Amino acid sequence: MNKRRQTSQIHVGKVGIGSDYPISVQSMTTTKTRDTDETLGQIYELANNGADIVRVTCNEIEAAESLVKICARSPVPIVADIHFQYKLALAAVEAGVHGLRLNPGNIRNEKQIKEVAGECLNANIPIRIGVNAGSLDKDILEKYGDAVPEALVESALLEARYLEDVDFHDIKISVKHSNVPLMIESYRRLAETVEYPLHLGVTEAGPAKSGSIKSSIGLGSLLKDGIGDTIRVSLSADPVEEVKVAFDLLKALDIRNRGVKVISCPSCSRQQFDVISTVSEIERRLSHIKQSLTVSIIGCVVNGPGEAKTADIGLTGGGKNTHQIYISGVANHRLKDKNIVDHIVELVEKYIAEKNINTSPDNQEKQLIALKN
Repeated sequence: MNKRRQTSQIHVGKVGIGSDYPISVQSMTTTKTRDTDETLGQIYELANNGADIVRVTCNEIEAAESLVKICARSPVPIVADIHFQYKLALAAVEAGVHGLRLNPGNIRNEKQIKEVAGECLNANIPIRIGVNAGSLDKDILEKYGDAVPEALVESALLEARYLEDVDFHDIKISVKHSNVPLMIESYRRLAETVEYPLHLGVTEAGPAKSGSIKSSIGLGSLLKDGIGDTIRVSLSADPVEEVKVAFDLLKALDIRNRGVKVISCPSCSRQQFDVISTVSEIERRLSHIKQSLTVSIIGCVVNGPGEAKTADIGLTGGGKNTHQIYISGVANHRLKDKNIVDHIVELVEKYIAEKNINTSPDNQEKQLIALKN
C-alpha cells in the first residue's frame, strides 16, 4: 500500500472526508424521495449495514420538501443528488441536507452554479462535483470527441473554478466512467492536479457480480496507490449489496476492517469436509457482527495450519471427521463429530465477549489510518 494522498478536509454532517479521516462508504436510495417513510426505511437499512453517508434523489419539489423530515430523522448524513434544476439544490439546502452532488454536465449556467455555492457557503454544506462520462458537458464532449480522461478532468476543474470564484472550497470531486481503465486514468490525472478529496466510483458498473468485479478493479487500483477518500460501488442491485461489497473491498486491502473476514480454501478433493456449504453458512451466520476479526476455514492440513496462525479463529480439516481448532493463532482443541458451523459461530461470539472486542469500527479505523500515515 502506498501512503495516502494528502488532501484538504471537509465534513458531510459529522463524517470527515479527506486524508485525515477513514475512507467512507456511500450508497444511494432507490425509493421515491417524496415517500418519506419508505426512504427513511432504506436509509436505516443502509446505515445498519455500515453506510456512512446516503445520497437521495432530489428531482422534484416534493422530494425537496420530504428532505426536511428525512434529514431530521436520518441516522447518517444525507446528500441531495441534483440534476438539471439548480433551484432544487437551493431547496435542498433550505431543507437541511448535509451535502450536495452537482452534475456539471446538466447544470451549466455559471451564475446559477455560483448562486448555489453561495447558499452552501452560508449553510456550511459541502458540494461534490460529480462528473459522469455519460452526461458530460456538451461543449467539452465536442472539444474532445469522446468522454476521454482529459475531458472528464477539464469538466471537473471548470466547475471547481466557478465554486472557487465565490470563495467556496468545501469540495470533493468524482470523475466516474463505466470503462474501468478510463476511470482509473481519469482519477489519476485529477489526483495530480487538485488537493480536494476524491469520491471514487465506476459508474454504471452493472449487475451485482460483474459490477463488483469492475468496481473492485477500478477502486482497488486507486485505493492501493493511496488515491480516494470516499467510495460508492454502483450496482444494479439492492443498495445494501453496494455497501457490503464496498466493505469487502476495503477489508481485502486492509484499509477498513469492519465485520468478519473469512479466509477459506477453494474446493479440491483433499478437503475433509464440505468447505463450500460450511463457509457459506458461517458467513451468513456471522454477517451481523460489526467488530473486526478474521476466521480461517481450510479443508485440509496443506495450508490450514499456516492460515490459522494469522486468524482469530481457525479450523483445519483432519481425517476421520476430526478437525483442529485454533484460537488467536494457537492450536486449542479438536472438533470431532460435531456441527462445524455451530461450533465456529459459538467460538466467534465467545471470542468477542472474552476479548471485549467492542471498540467501535470508527475508533478502529482512526487507529488504522494513523498507522498507515
